[in-house]
Amino acid sequence: MVSKSRWKLLAMLALVLVVMVWYSISREDRYIELFYFPIPEKKEPCLQGEAESKASKLFGNYSRDQPIFLRLEDYFWVKTPSAYELPYGTKGSEDLLLRVLAITSSSIPKNIQRLNNAPVAGYEGDVGSKTTMRLFYPESAHFDPKVENNPDTLLVLVAFKAMDFHWIETILSDKKRVRKGFWKQPPLIWDVNPKQIRILNPFFMEIAADKLLSLPMQQPRKIKQKPTTGLLAITLALHLCDLVHIAGFGYPDAYNKKQTIHYYEQITLKSMAGSGHNVSQEALAIKRMLEMGAIKNLTSF
Repeated sequence: MVSKSRWKLLAMLALVLVVMVWYSISREDRYIELFYFPIPEKKEPCLQGEAESKASKLFGNYSRDQPIFLRLEDYFWVKTPSAYELPYGTKGSEDLLLRVLAITSSSIPKNIQRLNNAPVAGYEGDVGSKTTMRLFYPESAHFDPKVENNPDTLLVLVAFKAMDFHWIETILSDKKRVRKGFWKQPPLIWDVNPKQIRILNPFFMEIAADKLLSLPMQQPRKIKQKPTTGLLAITLALHLCDLVHIAGFGYPDAYNKKQTIHYYEQITLKSMAGSGHNVSQEALAIKRMLEMGAIKNLTSF
């Protein structure tokens, strides 16, 4: 009898325990239902002129009258004078540039949606699936541009040196390829439509260097400092858009040479030693823009 009573007691305890667990779970579900329901995403209104008003404080003599892309008419009929050599101007490269502009275009998309120089294939969930304008230079050009771009993506050349104009001309005109003068071999075969190519106005490189990084325009050739294409893209966006968001920006500690610099590859900060880019200085510039509300960040920084 004692043994049966003990079993009954254990069975009752087990039943009570099951009920308590069920009650606890049901309350927890209710708690989640009440307090952790998904919040509908709020669409941020795009106020006309919002970025422009903030950018004017950054860039001083701010103007949207500058052409975004270099135009043939500015170099064909009248040679536009430039005070600086590349990457801050076109001084000394006008004849070579003229040949490039003759086979490319300078029109602007009606709807500027996204500027980017990083790959999107395989990362769509984090960085989106469409690139309107891809800023690139020969060494960063993807060997198969159709993999990373939409059919209507504009490929915008950021020229750091005269050899960059020479490279794009040989590619588009199918001339003898250039193999020297680059820190990394650019593509020798590049399947693109010349009408998708644009040449970025060096004005934006000048503004980014001068106003955001306080770099001198006249520098010794061997140690010339310059902005990254990422900071350049932000500068361009602030001259184009009413609202500027950034995503994926983050600068590693300057002392951590093993830290990767891009989300899509394993290249470390050590590889930037001779690039002329000051990542610490750029991080401070972006932080300043975020604090004043000129740009807004979609990811951690």
